[in-house]
Amino acid sequence: MEASGSRVRRGSPVPKRRRGVGVATGFGSTAQSLNDDILRSVFSRLDDHFDLARCSAVCGSWNRIIETAHLMRDMYYKRNPPARGSSSNISVKSYFEMLAMDEHASAFSRGPAEAFQWIGHPMRATLCRMKSGLILTGVGDKILCLWSAESCKFMNEYNVPNSKTLVDFDFDENKIVGLTSSQICIWRRSEPRSIFQSGGASFNHGLCMSFADPEVVIGCEDGRAFVYDMYSRSCSRIYRLHSSPVTCLMITDDQLIVGGSTFGNVAIADQTSGQKLGVLKSDHGPLAIRSLSSCTNSHMIFAGSSAGYAHCWDLRTLRPLWEKRVSPNVIYSTRHLPGDTATLAVGGIDGVLRVICQRTGDIIRSLVVDADLPAEATSRSRQQIEKKRVRRIDPDAQLDGIPRRLRPQITSLSVGMKKIVTTHGENYIRVWKFRMKSS
Repeated sequence: MEASGSRVRRGSPVPKRRRGVGVATGFGSTAQSLNDDILRSVFSRLDDHFDLARCSAVCGSWNRIIETAHLMRDMYYKRNPPARGSSSNISVKSYFEMLAMDEHASAFSRGPAEAFQWIGHPMRATLCRMKSGLILTGVGDKILCLWSAESCKFMNEYNVPNSKTLVDFDFDENKIVGLTSSQICIWRRSEPRSIFQSGGASFNHGLCMSFADPEVVIGCEDGRAFVYDMYSRSCSRIYRLHSSPVTCLMITDDQLIVGGSTFGNVAIADQTSGQKLGVLKSDHGPLAIRSLSSCTNSHMIFAGSSAGYAHCWDLRTLRPLWEKRVSPNVIYSTRHLPGDTATLAVGGIDGVLRVICQRTGDIIRSLVVDADLPAEATSRSRQQIEKKRVRRIDPDAQLDGIPRRLRPQITSLSVGMKKIVTTHGENYIRVWKFRMKSS
């Protein structure tokens, strides 16, 4: 919506109107002269959320009118009727966050997809992380590589110190934290050299890690979790999570430490007190837990196991909500976009990328690279990127009929807005991009 009338520089003479143009003398000729009631009436007649958002960005007074009239809330509830008796105000920001999540889940569930693949490491990459439009890959050679999730462009690389081999890593907007079997390494995002290596660490055989500034938690082969302060460079606490190796670890938004084990249990401990709050168990026996993720919005914990089961527990009751065998082989990774309460991406040894429902565990779609279409190669700054079509397969399809080159094992995956990045134990990286289905 644009304000009528031309712009006039302050101090310049007002040009005469041509006959028949504009409005009659005595009436305002610009939107600024309209009072709040008239503008509120005009805005309430808009039926497209993007038009309403554009109007809210014109000026502070228009934004105030749209906010105080709860027009975004009314538009959202018109499309998504609330439960009887419930009512809440929705800001422009909250409205578009919900809209983005709806579109993300819809694209994952029904939208077309294509894959972009490129060689990113001299030897191989087995792990990937994606945050804020950036991808970090590594483990398998002596470097970590940072990429743009949108353009797949190379951004930076980070050298693993000395002869150490990383086993896990993660990053945020300022730094990268890596774990070797006996040390913690930290890089500034802007520098390729490590700025910190823990010396004389009290843990051995570290297998996995998770960090929430200023602390990093390390899961070890002996079943213990070591909490390190990244700034004092000292171990502050040690927790006994399991009697078997800790295979995967995460810190939830509620400051809980959640760790999976080779015996199939998931232990939960309070990060502050170290008190063990409970143990989540599977109804299918001791299946090694290989991957963990949590959805804070719905209080659910998800896991992938060595027998191809996906698990979901309620964090409040510590009881299982569902357990589904979604793959015939090991699941290496289960991830979802923070804030998404609808879809969960699952990948493992059979090389099929699956999207499942968070509420039921049912498979929504299963995807592999299409064999019938040739790769479309492009070159971006000496980096050759292959564009491949993606096809959907039936959940019950016989995988033996699909060549392994089209479904290499998925060793790790990470989820962004309408994107999934995967590594395959090879030296290439693949980004799956999803679009909204055309109406």
